[in-house]
Amino acid sequence: MEDKRETFASRIGFIMISAGCAIGLGNVWRFPYIVGQYGGAAFVLVYLVFLVILGLPIMVMEFANGRASKKSVALSYDKLEPAGTKWHYVKWFHMAGDYILMMFYTTIAGWLMNYFVKFLRGDFSAGMSAEAVSAEFNNMLADPSVMAIYMLIVVILCFFVCGHGLQNGVENISQKMMACLIILMLVMAVNSCLIPGGSEGLSFYLKPDFSRMQEAGIFNALYAAMGQAFFTLSIGIGALAIFGSYIGDERRLAGEGLNVMLLDTLVAFVAGLIIFPACYAYNGGETGQGPSLVFVTLPNVFNNMQLGRLWGSMFFLFMTFAALTTIIAVFQNIISFATDLTGCSVKRAVGVNGVIIAVLSFPALLGYNLLSGVQPIGAGSTILDLEDFIVSNNILPIGSMIYLLFCTRKCGWGWKNFTDEANKGKGIKFPTGKAMRFYVSFIIPAIVLIILVMGYVDKFF
Repeated sequence: MEDKRETFASRIGFIMISAGCAIGLGNVWRFPYIVGQYGGAAFVLVYLVFLVILGLPIMVMEFANGRASKKSVALSYDKLEPAGTKWHYVKWFHMAGDYILMMFYTTIAGWLMNYFVKFLRGDFSAGMSAEAVSAEFNNMLADPSVMAIYMLIVVILCFFVCGHGLQNGVENISQKMMACLIILMLVMAVNSCLIPGGSEGLSFYLKPDFSRMQEAGIFNALYAAMGQAFFTLSIGIGALAIFGSYIGDERRLAGEGLNVMLLDTLVAFVAGLIIFPACYAYNGGETGQGPSLVFVTLPNVFNNMQLGRLWGSMFFLFMTFAALTTIIAVFQNIISFATDLTGCSVKRAVGVNGVIIAVLSFPALLGYNLLSGVQPIGAGSTILDLEDFIVSNNILPIGSMIYLLFCTRKCGWGWKNFTDEANKGKGIKFPTGKAMRFYVSFIIPAIVLIILVMGYVDKFF
């Protein structure tokens, strides 16, 4: 007899953990930059439309695969595929995505934790020049021992949480961190909106002006909105499917997916409320992107603010929570791979995978110092850039395409099986008409293909 699968203690637990998986660096690392680049509030409106029409259907498919199979992606295809088909081979592709994501995400989480400590102990001060702030970041990257210590703390801490099981570990801790994250962000957003001189940033962020989008190029803005809507939800690697496997049939999955999406969007939106007024007040409206935004631009902003040490500490604490909730969610998926495939205990899966992830994480952090001569995708690139490119520009879109094909084609799980599963219970119904079937079967795959191809065009041409 099959062992009874552990389930979430509450519906809110499922929503918070699924949102915690989706909420991560993309909400702060990338969202404010592309909003600034492509026209502010007008771009936000377009992004929200793509989030619903592109991201939501694929998210529902991941949840449905997990709930119908009651397994992680390691065995969900085996259980749902038609007899004689070979869909189960794609599980190795999804599983590889989780491991490669953690090979660099743990390092970046370590950076965030390090900066939280730096602000707490006062390493940044009001008289510090922009060059000195930038030097702090470069010095951290040049020191593999510091990065290794924080990376190992992240790996040990997150696997320790997962080792306590779904309810007592993952659900309990993730809910607390998500609650703290939201409270921290709201406090910081209120403070940022009240900064003298920040009103111009608020106006840019909240008042739609489509002429700004035209200046940036309508096609470029639409592609950026599609890409951000796609990548922000962490769809395509099975990290959300695992949480579908832990929930019952009481609620329809479209409504649950919409709740997760709203929470993810709330965090991204509030991040903009924090960043734009502050950057307009203290940095001439320049935000930067990626590491430069988080580790150079914002520390410079905090240094010029009253109580900057406090606000800087709070910001990097919230960023650390955002990163840790994602890592805990993906670690839970990785642990489920081991238990589903081998039948081993959770503690054994934690121990073995903890060592594997720690070892696999070293190339990314060494790529900034001892292995800095390795530039795998062009001059100036790092090993971390390669790993990020493999996941973001390849595994996420291709993995999503696999879910789309599996859930809509007769040779796969099929449209009827998918929609029957998605629409069990109460709540918002996933549309089942011919128009929706055509849209999900052909239009969304075409959009995903465009995102995949344009990712290569942007990277190399």
